[in-house]
Amino acid sequence: MLLELLGAAAAVLLVVTYSLEARSPWYVLGFAGACIGVALFAVATEAWLFAVLEGTWALIALRRWQLRVTSTRRNEPG
Repeated sequence: MLLELLGAAAAVLLVVTYSLEARSPWYVLGFAGACIGVALFAVATEAWLFAVLEGTWALIALRRWQLRVTSTRRNEPG
């Protein structure tokens, strides 16, 4: 029961952070964290392909976060 609740919470967080990504790079980082949470849920339930896919999305999101933070810093005045 607890495992299912944690999986559902990670999935909800994934959808919410994805929908808010345009507002801040921190939502992109939150999306990466949610992907990791869903991947861990997939590992716990032995859904290996899903775990690999979500892990891949987490790596992609971390790279996107890094690029957005770097871009934001370059565009700051001063």
